[in-house]
Amino acid sequence: MKIGVIKESTPGELRVAMVPDTVKQMLKIGHSFFIETGAGQIAGYPDTLYTQAGATLVSRQEAASADILLQVRGPSANPANGAADLDLMHAKQIIVALLDPLGASTAVAKLAEYQLTTFALELLPRITRAQSMDVLSSMANLAGYKAVLLAANNAPRIFPLMITAAGTLKAAKVLVLGAGVAGLQAIATAKRLGAVVEAYDVRPEVREQVYSVGGKFIDLALDTSNLSDQSGYAKEQTAEHLAKQQEALAQYVRNADVIITTALIPGRRAPILLTKAMMQGMKPGAIIVDLAAEQGGNCALTKAGEIIFIDDVQIIGPLNLTSSMATHASQLYAKNIANFVQNLCDQQGQLNINLDDPIINSTLITRDGAIVNSRLKPL
Repeated sequence: MKIGVIKESTPGELRVAMVPDTVKQMLKIGHSFFIETGAGQIAGYPDTLYTQAGATLVSRQEAASADILLQVRGPSANPANGAADLDLMHAKQIIVALLDPLGASTAVAKLAEYQLTTFALELLPRITRAQSMDVLSSMANLAGYKAVLLAANNAPRIFPLMITAAGTLKAAKVLVLGAGVAGLQAIATAKRLGAVVEAYDVRPEVREQVYSVGGKFIDLALDTSNLSDQSGYAKEQTAEHLAKQQEALAQYVRNADVIITTALIPGRRAPILLTKAMMQGMKPGAIIVDLAAEQGGNCALTKAGEIIFIDDVQIIGPLNLTSSMATHASQLYAKNIANFVQNLCDQQGQLNINLDDPIINSTLITRDGAIVNSRLKPL
């Protein structure tokens, strides 16, 4: 298969969809790669590495016309420049990327209008065979790590216990809200830096995972049955349950030096875990890093893409945090997407879109001019 990779056009997106080492591996099994000149430069992968790996450097237009086009953020997930990218593509072409299928219905309809066959990596099912393709988990892992570094860099105190001739410095108290992939990595990273870490999640089944990475699980003694779906994601809570949760969490919030929030619901606005009332009485100099900022934020006062101060509490609302670690983020993304492409092909490397495969069936969103994914109907 002829596979193309273009430079990402989303503002602030520094990642690239394919790295040289992964290109080399895929060339061995019969695929050919056409990489836009400069596509990986800013992520730490200069053109020379791609040519050494066996890829061909071409113009943007030529790379974008390949049989399969790989992107980090496809046209529907790129409001600023997605339309321009779309004009480079052709009917029947296969696009594999993050496509924001649950949040960009109008843009997804445009993909169908252009007769594109598109696969949205956000919709990968949570099954064992799909783990090697799970870009959301790969990126969340990095985001959880970087969130702690952001907090440590901005906090007016150090994280570890330190005993010195001038006195003892107590360890920072870190509270992580949401114990998915990002949350667990945040717990582990904060613990490695020497903090005392507590974590809360509405899913009691993650208790052991929290303890396994060095955190203490907070039990609010609330009924949490039916708060996770069959795929393991947290479900939207009722207003009554959310109010009880916020009231019970308030004491932990006020004792924390750092709070990392990570709770997301696919296709929905992020749940509010920190209200303005809960923040009253927080320690001066406390830090909140809201990893849900792009989906509205877990903190009621978060401003996406900004750092603000409310009563001496600093609230950081980072956007596309993984892009700031573009070298390793691209490496993980490339391996995930390569595994996905291999799953689209038969043993001879020929395209085989098998709709009986739950991975293919779940991620396919447009084909033959129509929106075909059941999760997106009706638009």
